[in-house]
Amino acid sequence: MENLKHILSNPDNIPVVGVLFLLIFYVWLWWKQARANDARIANGEYGKMKEENQDRIHTWPYLTRVEFLASIILMIILTVWSIVLDAPLEDPANPSRTPNPSKAPWYFLGLQEMLVYFDPWIAGVVLPTLIIVGLMAIPYIDPNKKGNGYYTFKERWFSVSLFLFGFLILWISLIIMGTFLRGPGWNFFAPWELWDAHKVVAMTNVDLHEHFGIRSKFGAGIFGFIVIALYFGLIPFVWYMKDKLSFLKKLAPTLNELGPLRYNVTAFLFLSMMGLPIKMVLRIAFNIKYIWVTPWFNV
Repeated sequence: MENLKHILSNPDNIPVVGVLFLLIFYVWLWWKQARANDARIANGEYGKMKEENQDRIHTWPYLTRVEFLASIILMIILTVWSIVLDAPLEDPANPSRTPNPSKAPWYFLGLQEMLVYFDPWIAGVVLPTLIIVGLMAIPYIDPNKKGNGYYTFKERWFSVSLFLFGFLILWISLIIMGTFLRGPGWNFFAPWELWDAHKVVAMTNVDLHEHFGIRSKFGAGIFGFIVIALYFGLIPFVWYMKDKLSFLKKLAPTLNELGPLRYNVTAFLFLSMMGLPIKMVLRIAFNIKYIWVTPWFNV
């Protein structure tokens, strides 16, 4: 555990440790407020407050005052931080002696961890672009405006659950994994293991088509294309079968409210996001490296 203590006390990792406590606190605070608001809505209290215009707070002076105090507190914290902790600067760059492991800043470790499961063009370009575009598209694809302006869960359960899964389970977990569990050679180390630079890991990863006995490059490309097409083919399948299959009929009102265009955008972003945990499970549990292999790119 000495290695874990060293990692936790490393000045580079202090922001990550702080983020963990802050996330726990703010998720708990949101959940507490959301439960309280859901209770008010169920009791009819929120409707009375809205009629009496008590559900709003003016920007001036309330919000402005809180933001001003928050900025002062943040400046004090950063000043004390810079005085107490030295900047984690390393030796000058030396091409003959590179650090092992060579890690990006903590806020980019999620991208670096995704490089284990995807090609660089996907992990570094496609997925971050989809994240940004998806966040920008939320106001346009969200048909439920009732939850805007206050914390609630019952009226926003799908949106809230999807955001928490994408942010906490995927993004934050990748940062934690890259910070505390990736050692020399970007190998996986348990918290109680010593980071051994000479650790050797057997590379047993194979591509998905090899599990089915396909050896030709052309066959591998066709097979991978079919698998990806079937995966994203769930989008039109769910739309056309929403009124016919019993387990999809519960989703039919929500899908009809979205409409074809917003449904397709939402479903595409959702399946793209779920591609990350699916690929991680295939890589870790089944040693599958790529699903679609071509001479130009791999997925």
